This record gives sequence, structure tokens and C-alpha cells, in this order.
Amino acid sequence: MTSVEIPYSIAAALPSLVVLDITNDVNADIAASDLERGIAFVRSGPDGLVRINERESGFFADLEELLARLVPLDRPGRTQLLSFLLGTSTEQVPFDGGRLCLGRWQRLLLFGFDETVAAEWTLTLLG
Repeated sequence: MTSVEIPYSIAAALPSLVVLDITNDVNADIAASDLERGIAFVRSGPDGLVRINERESGFFADLEELLARLVPLDRPGRTQLLSFLLGTSTEQVPFDGGRLCLGRWQRLLLFGFDETVAAEWTLTLLG
């Protein structure tokens, strides 16, 4: 069996929540760096946030429902309110041997709160 790594892939595309899996892309950038080990700081663009989580469709559906109850879909400034409620848009992840130190099922996910989320993120490596 041959496997192919996709730079990022859509983990969930729901009416008010888009989740992109950027794990492979971040790992590729780390592997291309001169650093063997350290901390990777991954920051989302202005309309999203980065989190470590399992890539599980039931979680995404439950999260979308929870967010709709917290901040209604028709509320002006919804994305900014959700970003404020959910905290920082940055995730810090250790890396070693040119790869992120994640659990077996953990992935680095980029969350957006509407269909216009862009795959915008920045990576800062400290080693």
C-alpha cells in the first residue's frame, strides 16, 4: 500500500464551520528547516484559529451546534466574537526529529467560522 500526504485537507465543511487539516504542511515546513527540535508556533490568519484535536466528524458537528447557540449565525461580527470566546489563534507544539510531537490521532487543525475561511497561517520555529 502506498500513502500520499496532502498538504492540507478539508476535515469539515459545515454551514458555519470550516476545518482544514494543516498537519502535513506544517510537518513539511519543519522538515525543511535546519532545526532538529524545538517549539513550533502556528498562528492562523485573521478569521480563524489553530487547535490540536482529533479529526472526528462528530466533534465538528457538535462544535458547530455549540457555537451557533453561543453566538447566533445572524449576529453581526460573529467571527470576531467567536474568536474572542475561543481564545488565542496560536497553538504551540513541540517538534523533534523534524516532525510535530502529536499523539497518534491528533492533528493540527485550522478552524474558520464561515465558508470564506482561507488556508492562511504562519509558522515560527524556535529551536
